[in-house]
Amino acid sequence: MSEFQAPKGVPDYLPPESAEFVAVRDGLLRTARLAGYGDVELPIFEDTALFARGVGESTDVVSKEMYTFADRGERSVTLRPEGTAGVMRAVIEHGLDRGALPVKLCYAGPFFRYERPQAGRYRQLQQVGVEAIGVDDPALDAEVIAVADAGFRSLGLDGFRLEITSLGDDTCRPQYRELLQEFLFKLDLDEETRTRAEINPLRVLDDKRPAMREATADAPVMLDHLSDGAKQHFDTVLAHLDALGVRYVVNPRMVRGLDYYTKTTFEFVHDGLGAQSGIGGGGRYDGLMRQLGGQDLSGIGFGLGVDRTVLALRAEGKTVGNPSRCDVFGVPLGEQAKLVVATLAAALRAEGVRVDLAYGDRGLKGAMRAADRSGARIAVVAGDRDIEAGTVGVKDLATGTQVDISVDSLVAEVITRLA
Repeated sequence: MSEFQAPKGVPDYLPPESAEFVAVRDGLLRTARLAGYGDVELPIFEDTALFARGVGESTDVVSKEMYTFADRGERSVTLRPEGTAGVMRAVIEHGLDRGALPVKLCYAGPFFRYERPQAGRYRQLQQVGVEAIGVDDPALDAEVIAVADAGFRSLGLDGFRLEITSLGDDTCRPQYRELLQEFLFKLDLDEETRTRAEINPLRVLDDKRPAMREATADAPVMLDHLSDGAKQHFDTVLAHLDALGVRYVVNPRMVRGLDYYTKTTFEFVHDGLGAQSGIGGGGRYDGLMRQLGGQDLSGIGFGLGVDRTVLALRAEGKTVGNPSRCDVFGVPLGEQAKLVVATLAAALRAEGVRVDLAYGDRGLKGAMRAADRSGARIAVVAGDRDIEAGTVGVKDLATGTQVDISVDSLVAEVITRLA
């Protein structure tokens, strides 16, 4: 065992499996970019107060799971546990909310939560997210959901379902809150759960303990108490999803783990993952910008788990990405051959061909074993005598056939073979 190991709950992605991870991440981002979302890169740590205020102090994320520390200036900073609060901070700070609306942004990267590690649940989790800020339009809600749905399907994933609900608006939520608290306070709640019910009673409906799920089975649900405006908004979202061909299941009891959600709220679930069945989700957060000191603008977004999507694809027996490191493997045998083959490799790379070379004095057999392990389709083999004659050998690694061609025609020949 090595002296140093990765921290508990933090996975390493190494070749060839890392190709699958990259393909999933890039595939999920691609559908967002096709819908006009621009890439944003943000800090992985922020002022702790940003998450406490934005995510909600009653959430497990803030109260139990954040990586928080004091920097050398005695400022409290936190590794980001989610993406939306940081994006909203950046939008407000840089005045994007005062330009053309909606502001449509996408991002990918690591997020951090101190959870009990298990399959699909990591302390450093990888996500792809989008945020659409500044327009309160049900059609935009549907677009955001459709982008996520299309992202999963573009990877070949199909054994998932979309669950959706509405968490109401400022008109109906206060009345529903009182109704839910009235129900909850009649139950025999432990001290922690009662405190949660006082601060944010919706959090109690998110309790995964079997006893609590049974106790709250008959609790009132937000969908039955929507205001006319919230109901019309939700019905219009569903109509747009129907028109877009996005399949969904209405789940009245859905509660997301972050406090800022309002109106449209959704989650993508894959039963092949066992207890950690959620592969992504999101919703509308109409009061968040105001809460963080910005304008009173609406917003909607999602976060999709790259790690869990990889596991979901594996559960379906599917793979994505090209695990091979290269298309062409160069085998120079001699000092002059090393110079020429390296030059040819550079020329091929300039044409977008992935090329690796054999380094060190392995001999022909050792170099060809390395070529086979690389996953390349073609090996370019040359010794100093070949170079003097102006030729190189081009070997098809699948069939084993090899032909000699001129150095000057190598690039064109390889590109033709790979096409």
